Amino acid sequence: MTNPFDDADAEYLVLVNEENQHSLWPAFADVPAGWAIVHGGDTRRACVDYIDAHWTELRPRDAFLAPEHDSSLG
Repeated sequence: MTNPFDDADAEYLVLVNEENQHSLWPAFADVPAGWAIVHGGDTRRACVDYIDAHWTELRPRDAFLAPEHDSSLG
């Protein structure tokens, strides 16, 4: 059995969660809870290109929205 994430001929989706993390996902598989389709029904290459263009901040949303640690507080 081959890995469905490696099949260049398959149809894929791009999913995003509430933390703005993106995932390549095989179109035949159920979308997991907490994830939404933001691009899809496309080639693997097109989905990877979408992820590269739209997921530029790799830290979870909470991490980059959190205020910087105040070093004066020790």
